[in-house]
Amino acid sequence: MNDEEEVRALVVAYAELLDAGDLDGVAALFEHGEFRSTRGGSPRVGVAAVRSMYDQVVLFPDGTPRTKHVLGNIHVQCDREAGEARASCTFVVLQAPPDGPLRTVLAGLYRDRFTRIDGRWWFAERIVQPDLVGDLTSHMQAR
Repeated sequence: MNDEEEVRALVVAYAELLDAGDLDGVAALFEHGEFRSTRGGSPRVGVAAVRSMYDQVVLFPDGTPRTKHVLGNIHVQCDREAGEARASCTFVVLQAPPDGPLRTVLAGLYRDRFTRIDGRWWFAERIVQPDLVGDLTSHMQAR
C-alpha cells in the first residue's frame, strides 16, 4: 500500500470499527492524536479520553450501535518527507434501531491530520463537522 492508501484505510477503519461496536478499537486509532467537534467541547487527546467520549454510544444486544457510516468524497494529501498527511471526507450515519425504521442520524464532514511514526500512519487530529443532525435518541445517551 502507498501512503495515500494507508491514510485512506485509517479513515475507513474508524467508520468500520464504530459500526462494529468496537469502541476500544476506535479509541486506539487516537494513540497519538486528538478528536474534536466543531460543535464545541474540549478536544479529547489520547486513547483514554477518546474512549470515554464513546461511553455515550448506545450499543444494542448484538454489540453494535446498528449504524452504517457511509463515506464519500475522500480526499487525501500526503507529504512523505515531512511524515504528515491530511484527509477530508463527507459522512452520513444511518441507523436501524430494533424498534424503528432505518433513519439518517448525522451527516457532515471529517477533517483529519495524520502523522507517520516509525513507518506507520496515525491520526494526529480528527475534526468532526456535523452539518445535519437527525434523531440521536437511539444512538447517543444524554450526559
